[in-house]
Amino acid sequence: MVERSKDWIDQAQRDIAQAKASLRDGFYEWACFAAQQAAEKAVKGLTQSLGGETWGHSVTGLIDALPEDVKPLHLRDGAMELDQAYIPSRYPNAHPAGSPGTAFTKKMSERLIEYGEQILAYCREEVSKVLLKRDTRP
Repeated sequence: MVERSKDWIDQAQRDIAQAKASLRDGFYEWACFAAQQAAEKAVKGLTQSLGGETWGHSVTGLIDALPEDVKPLHLRDGAMELDQAYIPSRYPNAHPAGSPGTAFTKKMSERLIEYGEQILAYCREEVSKVLLKRDTRP
């Protein structure tokens, strides 16, 4: 497998930027979804930098699958909240009534973006450490 952890981190950064743009424009459901996507892609990037493979979309599950020495347990609660936005932010039938556009709020978006940013920052730092270590090997 080709190692593309930097590409995953780069896209996660774009997803956070999209989340902020959606928040600014009042598309709170999309802000929440983009924040979830940013966190998911960031953890996938970290996993790949460590030589692992990922499956699925649960940020919590991806964090739980990381090796113990890099597992960010302090970010797990935020990951659990991000996971709750994965499907309901996009599909009306995930709600008893109304569309996703009426089910997500500015406050929810701000909170999930913060969690996404925290997970991305952690993963970006860990990927940098792994890549630096790899680049300095004799």
